Amino acid sequence: MPREIDPPSVQRDFVLSALAEGKRLDGRLPLEMREAQFKFGEELGWCECRLGDTTVLAHVNATIVKPRDDRPYEGFLLINSEISPMASSVYEPFRSSEDEVMITRLLEKSIRRTEAVDREALCIVAGEKVWQLRLTLHFLADEGNLLDCAALAAMTALRHFRKSEVEVIGDEVIVHSPEDRAPVPLAIHHTPLCVTFAYFENLQPIIDPTHLESVLSTGSLTLTLNAQRELCVLSKAGGTPLMPSEIMGVVRVGVERVRDLVGSLEQALERDRAQRVVEVR
Repeated sequence: MPREIDPPSVQRDFVLSALAEGKRLDGRLPLEMREAQFKFGEELGWCECRLGDTTVLAHVNATIVKPRDDRPYEGFLLINSEISPMASSVYEPFRSSEDEVMITRLLEKSIRRTEAVDREALCIVAGEKVWQLRLTLHFLADEGNLLDCAALAAMTALRHFRKSEVEVIGDEVIVHSPEDRAPVPLAIHHTPLCVTFAYFENLQPIIDPTHLESVLSTGSLTLTLNAQRELCVLSKAGGTPLMPSEIMGVVRVGVERVRDLVGSLEQALERDRAQRVVEVR
C-alpha cells in the first residue's frame, strides 16, 4: 500500500485549532454525525449508503448449499469486502490493505458473531440444504469513517433483502420464483451499527471523523451498538490511552447516535417499501 502524504503543518495546525474551539471544517459540532443517505437498486438487497462523501455499496445474494456436518441446522453468512483505487489513490487493486482487513474483521464480529441474522432460520432441510448469504461490500469513496458507513450499508442491505419462498414436499424441495410467490425477508434479531470516535491530544473526542481528521488523530475507538442499548463490540487498536469514565461517556453518546441511525434506516426502508411492488397480485 503506498504511503499517504502527510497533511501540511499549516493545515494540521488550522484543524487542531478549530477543534480546540469546538468547530470542524465541515461545520459540524464535535459529537455530530454526517447525515446518512440511502439509495436502493432495483434488486432487493442492493443498497448504496453515504456518510457525507464516504460511499459504500452493499449487495446480498443467496444460494442453496449443504450445511456443515457439525451444524446441520445453520445456514451461512459470508462477508466479502473490496477497497479499490476508486475509493482512494492510496489503495492498490487486488491487494488487501490493513484498513480492509480491519473493516472485514470488525464487520464479522459486529454482524455475524452477534447473531444479527438468525442463521437457523436459513435452514431448509436439516443436514442437506440451507441458504448461504453472501454480503459483498464495495467501497466507492473514502472521505473518512469507512467502517461506520460499511456497517450501515451492510445492515440496510440485509434488512432490504428477501429470499425466495421454499416449499418442501417429501424429499422434493421447490424454490418458488418471485413471480409465483412473494419472497421472504430475513429473520433479523437486532441491528448492530458502528460508531467511531477520533481522539486528539488535550482535546475532546469527535464522532464520525473525516479522512483528514482520522489522519491527524492520535487514536480512535469504535463501538458496535444497537437500539436496545447493548454494547456488542468495542475495538481500540492502540493510540491514546483512555480512562473507564471516558469510555462510558462515549458509549452514552454512541447509543443515542445509533438510535438516530436506526431510525433513518427504517424510514428509508419504509419509503422504498411504499414504492416497490413485492407481493404477488
